[in-house]
Amino acid sequence: MTQTQTTETSRSPEFRLAQDALGGLRADLFHDAFAYRPMSRMDVNTGPTRFLPERIRIFAGLFPHAVVAFCAVIVFALGYERIYYAFGLLAFVTTSAPAVIVLLTLVRPVLAFWASLAAAPFVGYVTGYDGGWPWAANSLAAHLVVLAVVAARTRPRTAAWMWVVTAGYCLFFEMFLGVGRGSDSVPLLFVAALVLLTVTVFQVRRQATRDVSAQQTVTAQERSRRTLLEERTTIARELHDVVAHHMSVVAIQAEAAPYRVENPPPELEQAFLTIRENAVAALTELRRILGVVRAEDYEAPDAPQPTLGDLDGLVANVREAGLDVEKTVTGAVRELPQGVELSAYRIVQEALSNVLRHAPGAAAKVEVSYVLGGLGLRIANGPARGLVKPSPGAGHGITGMRERVTMLGGEMTAEATDDGGYEVTAFVPVSREEAQP
Repeated sequence: MTQTQTTETSRSPEFRLAQDALGGLRADLFHDAFAYRPMSRMDVNTGPTRFLPERIRIFAGLFPHAVVAFCAVIVFALGYERIYYAFGLLAFVTTSAPAVIVLLTLVRPVLAFWASLAAAPFVGYVTGYDGGWPWAANSLAAHLVVLAVVAARTRPRTAAWMWVVTAGYCLFFEMFLGVGRGSDSVPLLFVAALVLLTVTVFQVRRQATRDVSAQQTVTAQERSRRTLLEERTTIARELHDVVAHHMSVVAIQAEAAPYRVENPPPELEQAFLTIRENAVAALTELRRILGVVRAEDYEAPDAPQPTLGDLDGLVANVREAGLDVEKTVTGAVRELPQGVELSAYRIVQEALSNVLRHAPGAAAKVEVSYVLGGLGLRIANGPARGLVKPSPGAGHGITGMRERVTMLGGEMTAEATDDGGYEVTAFVPVSREEAQP
């Protein structure tokens, strides 16, 4: 049995390691070397700067830029001292070029590194500084600053590659172009290694601090989410054990009740049928709500949500329960956003349920007004009549209706009327763009 080896699998691990290393060099120092990468402001909301006054803190974010500019001034002063008695355009260029390269790190860091290497022999030749070929005093200082700034603005691997390239650059000039001259390459490489190591340590520490802070934030969010899910699961369990059990009993007894009476009248059969249908509908809604409460990633079923078009069925349902309801629709009926339709339906449903519980025997009116700027609702009822006593409530229904209206940016009032009844009015704004023709 023969095994076919591809080019990738036949290469040795050393070859792949060297290939990855060269790929890293190309990605860090050659790819997008001329890219525009402006230095970002320093975070002034952490560290000692957060204690500064607001007016000063705005400018404190430019502190790294000021440090680079100060280093550029120092580099310019070193070059100016060298050619103090020299005048002309060439002298000005050799003095200013290293300082300009330092400032270039603010916008194009990788390009500044290559420009520093390219300008060093030119500056050294013009200034006639043979003691440390090819590094004049200002170009040597500029290169150290460039290495530090670029290392601080990139990743640690880039710092290592810059030192390696600088070492190769120094070796080339010392062996082939600097024969018989002194060189500052060894001191430069030693100081550069210390500078890059220091910057890299601070950079790694800063990144580790950020990672730990991010991980702590994620852990706190996960802990909060898990606690919330546990609470929701507990609520869902209690709802299922209490409400679902009793509603199931109501549905079963309502279905069996007509068979317990010999020759029951049709009105009694219809009443028990309505009770059973409402109990089953309540169980279905309860199971859907429990699914939402139990699981964070619960997907709602595809069953359509009720809209204002289903108000006729709702009104017929409460009429069968014994409530005298009158429904009125004014304005040009049109399709509204789904959230508005659902909230309006739930508000009417809750208001009529309150009439059944708190004002038995009273007549109710439902008014739906389609106006130019939105939708108006009014549900009013008279005082309770008959022998059935009103059921006390905790006020959660009114609170829920108010929350729905507020969520949609509307207004709602719920108050007693002069005749002893109760009135709920709501207005939900709907823009012309949101309304569908």
